[in-house]
Amino acid sequence: MTTQDSQSKHARQFGLPVATALVMGNIIGGGIFLLPASVAPFGTISLLAFVVLTVGAIALALVFGRLAERLPQTGGPYVYTREAFGDFAGFLAAWSYWITTWVSNAALAVAAVGYLDVLIPIHESKAATIAAALALQWLPALANFAGTRYVGAVQLVSTVLKFAPLLLVAVGGLFFFDPANLGPFQADDHSAMGAVSASAAILLFSYLGVESAAVSAGEVRDPRRNVGRATILGTIGAALIYLLGTLSVFGTVPHNKLVDSTAPFTDSVNAMFGGSWGGTAVALAALVSMVGALNGWTLLSAQTPYAAAKDGLFPQVFARKNRGVPTAGVVVTVVLASSLTVYNYTVGSKGVFEMLVLVTTFTATVPYLLSTAAQLYFLASGQSHRVHRARLVRDFVLASLAAGFSLWLVAGSGYEAVYQGVLFLFAGVLVYAVLAARKERPDAAAPDAGEADAAVAAEPVAPKASALR
Repeated sequence: MTTQDSQSKHARQFGLPVATALVMGNIIGGGIFLLPASVAPFGTISLLAFVVLTVGAIALALVFGRLAERLPQTGGPYVYTREAFGDFAGFLAAWSYWITTWVSNAALAVAAVGYLDVLIPIHESKAATIAAALALQWLPALANFAGTRYVGAVQLVSTVLKFAPLLLVAVGGLFFFDPANLGPFQADDHSAMGAVSASAAILLFSYLGVESAAVSAGEVRDPRRNVGRATILGTIGAALIYLLGTLSVFGTVPHNKLVDSTAPFTDSVNAMFGGSWGGTAVALAALVSMVGALNGWTLLSAQTPYAAAKDGLFPQVFARKNRGVPTAGVVVTVVLASSLTVYNYTVGSKGVFEMLVLVTTFTATVPYLLSTAAQLYFLASGQSHRVHRARLVRDFVLASLAAGFSLWLVAGSGYEAVYQGVLFLFAGVLVYAVLAARKERPDAAAPDAGEADAAVAAEPVAPKASALR
């Protein structure tokens, strides 16, 4: 078997079902298992916040679908931003997204260990806890090393497995629904608008991941057609699970108990079927959910730096690809996430770790806002080769809604997260200065420049970027 045959065997493009599973699996991690209790203090009015957020998330998903039709390339927000506003803005999109992925992976692994401890008690041994957290990060990485074919298979299987118990509560709970459990419509001293806004601040980041198919567009079969569809189907599917699951928990667990619950889905399962097996079932479902999310986010953690590295805007190590996966990028990001995890457990710097995780809620929204700005730019500039005139008004409305949603996400991050996140972005400015200087050096294209020469030669033509540089 030739090397090319081996590569094609393991590097298989994602079809619509796998691309949809990637979006749904990345949106829904482990947070859903605590969401009902988190918003219960505000009353059932918090369900309105879900509806508002869902509209914003779907608008953002539609914008990503339209952008992917124009630029169906791996990198998603980075590609769109660079095409519209040039290298520097594109780098900021890639840099902020990369920070989000590897810090979030560390957070997911730590949270997953908590659910693993319910199944296999390991909390008494720090070494066992660290080993479990690292295994939960490196096992998805191994699936990525095996090639996109295996990444897709793991993502599809984990999505099916985790949605089975979630659907049990979301749909089955409706048959045990008791309106008396709902409690008051507005449960605190906030005004109606204040209650919606306060609960929305908790739920805002439940939809992070809508960009998953767009980021991996180069690995999706027929991306102009399938990226948009997968993004919409995945977002709507996740929204239905969120809304029905929360509604079912509200209707099966008494309100006064739900506001103090630390495992609302467990309480719901026990209320529906009796017994005490709900805790084990929910812990297993949460563990599968987080492993699936880690699998998808591990791929995304390398895709955006890969696209930027091809353009000379990230270190060239990220441009190395094997079996359809930027394996060097996966290694670098998993090592960083693992180091942060070990630091968290050994130093006991809970406050530092939580601060970093909070920062990612800001850094994740930067590429969203830049992408919607790019879409508005394409529309307002009247580029007829990119804009279908009959869709102009509709696309303007969708892009405006998505931009408003992105700004809301930034505002919901909180002052501290925005402050710290801006520092992370400014650190990226220094990195960009070094990389941009290397690109402009007179000897950058010399025969002995090695990889730098190859990167420059392989850089795609991007008139808008070069014109604004």
